[in-house]
Amino acid sequence: MAISLLFLVFALLLVIGVPVAFALAASALATLLYLGLPPVVLVQQISAGTGSASLIAIPLFIFAGEIMMRGGISERLIALAASLVGRLRGGLGQVSILSSLFFGGVSGSAIADVSAVGGTMIPQMVKRGYDRDFAVNVSVTAALVALLVPPSHNLILFSAAAGGGLSIADLFAAGIVPALLMTVVLMVTGYVVARRRGYGVEAFPGWRAVATRTVSALPGLGLVTLIFVGIRAGIFTAVESAAIAVVYALLVTSVLYRQLDVREFLATLVHAARSTGVILFVIATAAVFGWLLAYLQVPAAAVEFLQSFAHGKAMVLLMIIVMLLLLGTFMDLAPLILICTPIFLPVAKAYGLDPIHFGLVLVLAGGIGLVTPPVGSVLFIGTAIGKITIAQSLRTIWPFWLAGVVVLLLVAFVPELSMWLPAALKH
Repeated sequence: MAISLLFLVFALLLVIGVPVAFALAASALATLLYLGLPPVVLVQQISAGTGSASLIAIPLFIFAGEIMMRGGISERLIALAASLVGRLRGGLGQVSILSSLFFGGVSGSAIADVSAVGGTMIPQMVKRGYDRDFAVNVSVTAALVALLVPPSHNLILFSAAAGGGLSIADLFAAGIVPALLMTVVLMVTGYVVARRRGYGVEAFPGWRAVATRTVSALPGLGLVTLIFVGIRAGIFTAVESAAIAVVYALLVTSVLYRQLDVREFLATLVHAARSTGVILFVIATAAVFGWLLAYLQVPAAAVEFLQSFAHGKAMVLLMIIVMLLLLGTFMDLAPLILICTPIFLPVAKAYGLDPIHFGLVLVLAGGIGLVTPPVGSVLFIGTAIGKITIAQSLRTIWPFWLAGVVVLLLVAFVPELSMWLPAALKH
């Protein structure tokens, strides 16, 4: 009865439009009162949930990403991408996809990615005669790449939700090949759609321009190398790398690029603080929810439930993916990770799935939910930039959405795609 109460109150509050964090806290409090547990447990678990040292990396990476976004790096990355893939069919669409890969490695956030890259590329594509729905769909699905490349704070969040025992360096390494695969598949999809619609290509600026733009973008791209190599080599921890990333971003944007003035810096501080506040509030309330899940033995019940009619690892993994895709349609990624990790990770371990591999599957499946209504925060931002309705976008987003699902299934059922690089780097 307590489990039913917990989930029913949570679902009801979400349906009526209550923010996720408040829905988590209210459903947890209602269940605590039903069980006769003291309400002070709520406060204790909120404190415990936000007390992990590894979580400090999240606001710092958010801050570094904001600095890079406002300090001129996005324009340079787009210019580099344009010189590399602009001559392909549907040139600006290809530029948007490759730019998302580059910028994702700087921001680690799908929302920041679609805001920065989409905010620039969508108006440009519309101006060059591309349909608004194509411009939006390319940009929002390409933003999913940011979830998989360092410094993805969603992978850090998964590590924290898993109990903090997973290597963030391994998670970062595991996401690189799937991110590259997602980029290639989306570019092929974009090429097919662009050819069907008769879109043109961009003029090649010449190899001198390619070299110049590469040199200009290298300081920004150097952030990815700094974070990944530093953590992988054991030079610094994830938290230390996040602090170094902030200092590096400040130096690049204010000293080298000279585009981050005092006004922009203050705006960056405010926006980063707001984003951090939202995420940490969700983490705090999700900690109570997760504690109750453990107290009510929901993970063990989930294992027994799936074992009752699914006997193979592949079938269990497929069922989990379907559930994650459904949950992602009405739940944002951060709470999805925090709620589903304690439930599904024990199931995955029980069937012999590697936690690192499962983390990639969970984050990517939840990320696809970001471009799926009714919640779909990335889709919402993209349609707002493109000045079209979500319904207009949904009519033609399916090739790109299916491309994302294909990559998800490949990552899920071919674990070598994500696991070989972490293994190779250990030798």
